[in-house]
Amino acid sequence: MSRLIVVSNRVNLSRDTGAGAVGGLAAAIAAALRERPGIWFGWSGETTPQYTGQIAMERIGEVTVARVDLEEQDVEEYYNGYANKTLWPLFHNRIDLTAYERPFDAGYARVNRRFAEALAPLIAPDDLIWVHDYHLAPLARELRALGVKNRIGFFLHIPWPARQLLTTLPGHRKLVEALFHYDLIGFQTEDHLTAVTDYLAHEIGAAPISATGEVEAFGLRTQLGVFPIGIEAPDFRDGSRSPLGEESFQRMRESQAGRKMVLGVDRLDYSKGLEERFLSYEQFLAAHEEQREKVFLLQIATLSRDSVEAYQELRGRLDAIAGRVNGAYGTVDWVPLRYINSGYRQDELAGIYRAAHVGLVTPLRDGMNLVAKEYVAAQDPEDPGVLILSRFAGAAAQMGSALIVNPYDRDDVAAAIQRALSMGYAERRKRWERLMETVARDDVSAWRTRFVDALGAPRRPRPRLANDAA
Repeated sequence: MSRLIVVSNRVNLSRDTGAGAVGGLAAAIAAALRERPGIWFGWSGETTPQYTGQIAMERIGEVTVARVDLEEQDVEEYYNGYANKTLWPLFHNRIDLTAYERPFDAGYARVNRRFAEALAPLIAPDDLIWVHDYHLAPLARELRALGVKNRIGFFLHIPWPARQLLTTLPGHRKLVEALFHYDLIGFQTEDHLTAVTDYLAHEIGAAPISATGEVEAFGLRTQLGVFPIGIEAPDFRDGSRSPLGEESFQRMRESQAGRKMVLGVDRLDYSKGLEERFLSYEQFLAAHEEQREKVFLLQIATLSRDSVEAYQELRGRLDAIAGRVNGAYGTVDWVPLRYINSGYRQDELAGIYRAAHVGLVTPLRDGMNLVAKEYVAAQDPEDPGVLILSRFAGAAAQMGSALIVNPYDRDDVAAAIQRALSMGYAERRKRWERLMETVARDDVSAWRTRFVDALGAPRRPRPRLANDAA
C-alpha cells in the first residue's frame, strides 16, 4: 500500500491532545493516517526569527507528524494576510471585507514555496499527496517545479465563489491555473463545482467537464469531483455518553431548570451568521411572549483570528446584542441569551449537544458545516432534538429533513425556532432518523476513502508544460 502524505496549513495534533479533544479536519486526517502509513505535514503554529526549513518529526500515537516553523512575516502575510484577509472573505461572499495587498500575495507564494521545499525530500515515488484547503492552492505547482511527479490531490473545505466575485481578485487566473497542477480537485457540493466550471467556461474558454470529471485548461488536465465531508458519527454518539460527556449532559440539564435549550456552536466568524442569529432570536422573543422564561439560547463561539480587525468588530457587536437582549427580556432567574467564547473537548461538547432541544446552525455561507452533523449524531434516539439549518450551508444538500431556513430572514428563523420548540415527538423522531441515516452513511471514512481511491486510480498521463521539471 502506498503511503499517504497529508498536507494542511496547521498540524493540530499533539501528545497533550486527548482522544476526545479533536474534531473536524484534525480528526479526519488522524483517522486516515491510522488506516494507512504516511505523514501529516504542516505549520507548527510557532514562529522563528529566521526561517530554516528544519522539520520536526514526531510520532503521536499511530500518526507521524512533520512540522515547520514560520517567520512572523510569513504568518502576517501568508496566514493573517492572503489566506484570511483576502481568500477567506472573498470565498465567503464578503467582498466588502476582502483586502488586496501586494505583500500578502508575495507572502502566500513564499510560504507555499517553502512548504514544497521542506516537503519534497520526504516524498517517496509511490506516495499519494493530499493537500487541504485554500491556504495551499499553489502547493502542487511548487512541488512540480521541484520535480515531484506523484499524484497530488487538493480538497477545498470552503465554498468556491461565483465567477463574478472571483474575478475581482487580482491574479485570479494565476490562482486557478495553479490548481491545474493537481491530479484531482475535490469540492464539498455540486454548487461549488458548478461555480468552478462556470469560471473555466467564461474566463478561460475551457471545454465542458467530461463524464469522468476531467477538464483541460492552461495546457494541463485535471479531474474535478464532489466529495462531501462527514464526521465519525460513533465518536459523537459514544462521546455524549462517555464519563465527561455524561457529566456535561447532566450539568446542562440541571442548568436548564426545566427550560428548553437552543444551541449554537461555531467559531467566532462573520461567515457563521452569528449576528443575524442573535437578531432572529431577539425577534423570536419579541413575537412569542408565551415562550419567554421557557427557553434560552446558548451560543458557544470560540475565538478565531482575533488579531484580524473584522473579527474584533464582530465580537464587539455580538457583545452589544447579547447585552441588549438580556437587558430587555431577562429576569432575576432567567438569562435568555447565554453567550460564551470558551472552547470544549469533543466528548464534552457531545454531551452539550445531547442536552439541547434545538440545534441552530445558520451560517451565511459554509463549505459543509460539520456542527450540523455532530449535533445529529450526539442526540438521544429516544428523545432527539430538532436541527435548524441554513440553506447556505453545504450540509443542507444532504440534510433536507432539517428545518431549512434563510439566515438573512429573521422572520423565517424565528418561525423555525418556534416550530422546533413545539414539534411533536413523532415528527422529531422521524426527522432525526432520516438525518442520522445520512450522517452515518456519508461519514468521514466514506469521504476519505472516496477521495483517496479517486486520487490513486490510474489515469492518462498528465500533459507536461514546456517549463516543467524533467
